[in-house]
Amino acid sequence: MPVHWNELKNNPTLQECEVFINNQGSLFKLTEDEYDIIREIIDEKNIATEKLQSSGLKKYRFSEDADKPFISENDFKRTVDLLKRKKNIILQGPPGVGKTFIARKLAYEIMQEVKDANIEMVQFHQSYSYEDFIQGLRPTKKGSFDLKEGVFYLFCTRALAHPDRPFFFIIDEINRGNLSKIFGELMMLIESDKRHEKYALKLTYAENEKDRFYVPENLYIIGTMNTADRSLAIVDYALRRRFAFITLQPDYGDNFRSFLKGKGITAPMVEHICSSIAKLNDRIKEDINLGEGFQIGHSYFCNYSTNEDEGHWWSDIINYELKPLLEEIWFDESAKVTDVLKQLSR
Repeated sequence: MPVHWNELKNNPTLQECEVFINNQGSLFKLTEDEYDIIREIIDEKNIATEKLQSSGLKKYRFSEDADKPFISENDFKRTVDLLKRKKNIILQGPPGVGKTFIARKLAYEIMQEVKDANIEMVQFHQSYSYEDFIQGLRPTKKGSFDLKEGVFYLFCTRALAHPDRPFFFIIDEINRGNLSKIFGELMMLIESDKRHEKYALKLTYAENEKDRFYVPENLYIIGTMNTADRSLAIVDYALRRRFAFITLQPDYGDNFRSFLKGKGITAPMVEHICSSIAKLNDRIKEDINLGEGFQIGHSYFCNYSTNEDEGHWWSDIINYELKPLLEEIWFDESAKVTDVLKQLSR
């Protein structure tokens, strides 16, 4: 695992190191104590990384997963193949269909094991910046500014240090950020055919001409995007070309029915949930002002606890989760909301 310049520079025990006092030139004195400190930092980081990579790992196969997402095996495998080829995909769909959950399962399937150490995840928002993602100047305790690497930059260095292992960077709510601002030079570097040192670019905050960066071939990017929020900016067309988009739909079929029954919900209640929500989603899709992006996802119904009163549980979901949502999407059609709530009640 690489140790970065700033990590050493900000170490209080290395403040008198000659290279940090005057870094003009190429040869510097290093005391025995300074060498031991740097060697210890390197060893500790490598030992910690190896522990994460190898401790408590379980083999993974989608076909054998008892907690698999509600997606057909064919669709799942097609998405895996697409991710391997394109390197960058975005899982899009209504809220609650398990986009982030599926993203991790895709990573496990490619690795063929459950290895969260090879997965990094961030969530974009309106204030997220290039400096957070790649690198930028950050204030220090001394009142000055130092160049600090962002989360994606650091993750890329991990992937570069282990070229024989796949790494996965998950960006939740990718369309909530200013993508052109956040990605900067990565607009080109994330392309599947540009994942090579010969395409390395000098970054915005690079301190010298030799300080160049590229995205390694063994790093995969998985974004998730909520299609219901129309207040968000449309994904930048230049960035859109670099991703493959997979639309996930709510599926209240046999897999989800089996999941609910396994939670301890009675067969009549399972049938009522699946049939009534499926009818509600059909109604939402047919509404010219709404469409597929506003459908009701599975996550509303996945938190049932064994021995819980299913009638009270279902009533709470209707009154405190679905009712406010329906009143929002049909804010000027209260009669329609009342009619739908009657159909959902038992």
